Amino acid sequence: MKAALGAVAAGLAPSVARAQGPQPPAPPAPTPFSREMVVEIARALAAKPYAAPASDLREPFASLTYEQFVGIKMKPGAALWSGENRGFSIEPLHRGNIFTTLVDLYVIENGAAAKIGYDSSRFDYGGLKVPEKLPDLGYSGFRVLHAQPNGGEAELAIFQGASFYRAVAAGQNLGVTARGLSIRTADPRGEEFPAFRSFWIEKPVLGDNALVIHALLDSPSVAGVYRFTVRPGEATLIDTELTLFARTNVDHYGLAGFAAASLHTPLDSRRRNGDLRPMAAATNGIQMLTGAGEWLWRPVSNREELQFSSFVDVNPKGFGALVRNRNIADYQDDDQHWERRPSLWIEPLGEWGEGALQLVEIPSESENNENIVAYWRPKAILPGGGQATFAYRQFWCWEPPSRPPLATAAHALAGHAPGVKRRRFVVVFSGDILGDQQKTARLSAALTTSPGSATNVRTFLDPQAKTCRVVFDVDPAGENYCEIRLVLRADEEPLSETWLYRWTP
Repeated sequence: MKAALGAVAAGLAPSVARAQGPQPPAPPAPTPFSREMVVEIARALAAKPYAAPASDLREPFASLTYEQFVGIKMKPGAALWSGENRGFSIEPLHRGNIFTTLVDLYVIENGAAAKIGYDSSRFDYGGLKVPEKLPDLGYSGFRVLHAQPNGGEAELAIFQGASFYRAVAAGQNLGVTARGLSIRTADPRGEEFPAFRSFWIEKPVLGDNALVIHALLDSPSVAGVYRFTVRPGEATLIDTELTLFARTNVDHYGLAGFAAASLHTPLDSRRRNGDLRPMAAATNGIQMLTGAGEWLWRPVSNREELQFSSFVDVNPKGFGALVRNRNIADYQDDDQHWERRPSLWIEPLGEWGEGALQLVEIPSESENNENIVAYWRPKAILPGGGQATFAYRQFWCWEPPSRPPLATAAHALAGHAPGVKRRRFVVVFSGDILGDQQKTARLSAALTTSPGSATNVRTFLDPQAKTCRVVFDVDPAGENYCEIRLVLRADEEPLSETWLYRWTP
């Protein structure tokens, strides 16, 4: 155990030889590995002052343009385990551009971990001129490829940059980004970005449709150990187990966080600025199943000013960023194909206690900015010297496994209404329950606004189409915002999920 700890700890320290030596050093001998070993590394790391990772990337890689960086590709067949019929292969990712931080990668086989040394022969550098001999530059992360029925391979997941990672289901494009940990996101004190420093990837057993990845996380406030179990299928599942060790008191941290882009939607059409696309967004909204069993749907928007929303709960049953609009006609974008982006649904494993789902909507002028951020914020602080353990399951999917047994908000749009600052909304609910004439005989729209008031509320039920359109006007009563809450009811029985939205000028 001591030998293994020493070998990995050495890998976390800056290496002058790696930065300046003319030849890549020989890879170290495999050392025994266990998850308990990584736990002890994280515990020991948290007991010491934080040391930022080395920035020792040499030229020409330290100043690559984006085009030069994406031009560096792994050669066909150069991925780890390529051709071994294991169902997965791993592509170590080059450092450069915004991904300059060194990440140590190890492969676990037969209970021992061996470091993946830098190998320039794996890469095609495109038009970039590089020295004939390169030192050990290390890697910035890795990509996971999965075998396809046709014999090829497709991208399944990518771990690169801080604690960020992304995954897809079959046939999807990369979209929403998950975060291993969020600290002080959009906090006036400044955000802290924890980073994965090392990964240990278990070599999969032949015929086993699962990939296990261990990770060491570090930041000025915490150190942590993670275990990801990746299972591809109709949805790609990633089970996450984590233990955090606090260096200092941490009063604002986020679990199971994610971020996605939203440039404009039918609810914020003023943002289109001549854009011919009706919508440009990698997520349509935030779904939440509260601990009390209420289904909430909150559309997201590209705001004119920074907006914070907090959904207080106890032991949430699930939440995530969903893509509900799966028709290309909703976007009219043959390049981005927003309709092919994954939904990300998260189910906490175990009880998370009191806290809130935090939503941050950030003004953005670019569809490349992930300006919609959400995470679960525990109410209890993580005291310095303390530790906390959590687990959750992610579904990277076309449709989440848990869906409301009620009508859901299929579409929503907003526009001008008569009167100064008045806004007209149309919310379209859809679901089998709306075709049940006994249920809908007493249908009404329960609508509340705060501050301000809602007027001219009308419902248009179509039992054959199993839809109900709710049209209403909102008067904010001179205020610069209005919280709207809408649910279809039959007496006191809900017929739909709860539609929430914050109107701002």
